[in-house]
Amino acid sequence: MEKERRDFESVAARWDSNPGRVRIANEVAAAIRREVALSPQMAVLDYGCGTGLLSLQLLQQVGSLCGADSSPAMLEVMTGKIAAQNLANARTQFVDFEHGAHASGNYELIVSSMVTHHVPDTAALFAEWFRLLNPGGQIAFADLDTEDGTFHGDNTGVFHPGFDREHLRKLLLESGFAEVHDSTATSVSKEVAGRQREFPIFLIVARKPQ
Repeated sequence: MEKERRDFESVAARWDSNPGRVRIANEVAAAIRREVALSPQMAVLDYGCGTGLLSLQLLQQVGSLCGADSSPAMLEVMTGKIAAQNLANARTQFVDFEHGAHASGNYELIVSSMVTHHVPDTAALFAEWFRLLNPGGQIAFADLDTEDGTFHGDNTGVFHPGFDREHLRKLLLESGFAEVHDSTATSVSKEVAGRQREFPIFLIVARKPQ
């Protein structure tokens, strides 16, 4: 039986009202700017874009942006932002590669934040990203270091309680990526069972060979 997936449709309208979520997006965007040489020549795909909290921050430094997500409600919020700001070089597309709705286009950079743990088959996701990148293109994705399942509280739709960075490195190399390196993008402090816990969030960058 397939594990129950999280209902992102019902929370899309109020997604941006969570200050912790906004802070993570801001700090992951800052980490991407540190680790990736953004340029106006780049076509960027935000995989699992949600409402665009992460990638719309990068738009002024790149050529174009496509936000991809499996939640129509999330895409509707991002599309509204694009329209309100009259952003001619940004668009959205629906994707759900596990059910046959694959992303289209070719990109110099794929970014993603706090998405990988919602995807059952990590290696299949990396293969999808590899397919979408132009030769020499990069991925830059952020997610949780290995944790004990207490970060979310409700683990509906959470297929991985964080990740071991070395394991991801091996998966990326097996998927054809090179120049894999990681850094800590930010950390989230939460009260769990009456005490404060720190949950580090990594950023991993890798390149598709020329």
